[in-house]
Amino acid sequence: MSEIDPRPRAVPARPLGELVASLEQVRILGPEANRTLAISGFTMDSRAVRPGDLYAAVPGASVHGAQFAADAARLGAVAVLTDEQGAKTAVDSGLPLVVVPEVRPVLGRIGAALYGHPAEAMTMLGITGTNGKTTTSFLMEGGLRAAGLHSGIIGTTGTRVGDQAVKSVRTTPEAPDLQALLEAMRRDSVEAVAMEVSSHALAYGRTAGIRYKVAAFTNLTQDHLDFHADFEDYFEAKAKLFTPGYTALAVVNTDDPYGRRIAERAASLGVRVWTISPSGAADADWRAENTDLGPDGSGFDLVGPDGTRRRAGVRLPGAFNVANALTAVVSLIGAGVDPEAAVAGVAGVAGVPGRIQPIDAGQDFLAIVDYAHTPDAISTLLASLRPVTRGRLRIVVGCGGDRDRAKRPLMGAAAARGADEVVLTNDNPRSEDPLQILAAAEAGARDAVAAGASAEVEVCADRAEAIARAVGRSEPGDTVVVAGKGHEQGQEIAGVIHPFDDAAVLRAAIQHAAARPEVTG
Repeated sequence: MSEIDPRPRAVPARPLGELVASLEQVRILGPEANRTLAISGFTMDSRAVRPGDLYAAVPGASVHGAQFAADAARLGAVAVLTDEQGAKTAVDSGLPLVVVPEVRPVLGRIGAALYGHPAEAMTMLGITGTNGKTTTSFLMEGGLRAAGLHSGIIGTTGTRVGDQAVKSVRTTPEAPDLQALLEAMRRDSVEAVAMEVSSHALAYGRTAGIRYKVAAFTNLTQDHLDFHADFEDYFEAKAKLFTPGYTALAVVNTDDPYGRRIAERAASLGVRVWTISPSGAADADWRAENTDLGPDGSGFDLVGPDGTRRRAGVRLPGAFNVANALTAVVSLIGAGVDPEAAVAGVAGVAGVPGRIQPIDAGQDFLAIVDYAHTPDAISTLLASLRPVTRGRLRIVVGCGGDRDRAKRPLMGAAAARGADEVVLTNDNPRSEDPLQILAAAEAGARDAVAAGASAEVEVCADRAEAIARAVGRSEPGDTVVVAGKGHEQGQEIAGVIHPFDDAAVLRAAIQHAAARPEVTG
């Protein structure tokens, strides 16, 4: 099986004038011949430029990308796309300039035009929300495979085309990279794609140029308020996905109050809406009834708009995974997948990396790794593990640096309310002081204890040591959950990414504890 190039050359190369023909307020500076320049690639990264590329220079947090236009020219870029500010700097590169009022909003449209609108050749399923995107996308892809479709998946844990992994660095790639990736999928004969759509992607317009056959909404809870002005701004970013230019069908969890807002707004804009209710609300178009929760997964009746019932299931524990499974099955049906294949495919997905991932090293207690990194996700995770825990429930968790600071005490409080023991530790401190991050989380946890939570709370900055402590105290029937990083393979401290895999560290801690000689009196 050949390796997939995530950024293939556009074939045929496209004239620059053709790529920007649909844009308003665009100027191509220089002679008329610049409009016929052949463009065969597109990137925002000056270091990744290849001969024939259009280089997009956007303003960054500290510097404008136009400052690297000369570097792009040396690597073979043939033109620069930028704004009025960037044009003043990029002119020194000697390259033709394409000047627009704002660069980011047009990137998706240019990328789609360059590659001949690859998304139109595939069935596109998009999924957004605070929690559940990754799991739901994996469940969707399981249904696509069960239907016999050659499928792709794009999201937090990476990108996959069939069984081939393709390197990615964002939940939703930047617009030029996303369109190139979709073209790579089309060339590999992919028929359908399950794709996470982040609020950052929607705010930046990364998915412009894609119209989804189905767009699904899971839920909305506090996250990313370091990026969004406030919670309402966060909501508005998510809501963009459910507008006529983005999707044909909206599948919306109306158990969530923000889902109700999205469903009502989408319908008012002329988008077809299917509402879903994991709790079985009778006013939803699709709902789950007779749910049977278990430690190894759950079963439920899928009830459709016509009252038809099918027994469905998911091999992942917790009520929230019933919600994810319901979202996936209904989205698949909306995309034209046979209902039986959709149900069977979702039920057949054995697991998702870093999402309630069991770690079995021969121990007599339950050990779990999960990506939960918001207050609501922590609460939901612990609530799902409580029924399958005969003994004590322990959580090891931290908060990321350079991210939403307001959620840190809320995360600590959620951990203290849901667990019997809480070990607060480092997550990815990034450029911040780790001890200040821990202090904020600890304050929330201590406040929750003062308000009646019964958890024991301790702080251990070293993540490996924190995991070892929790494991060392665990007995038969207990549960240890290591939360916050999930599938991640590194820990970023002071700008340096150190290798760190929660699953591997947890497994090693269990093996080390089992190898210790017992002390007898």
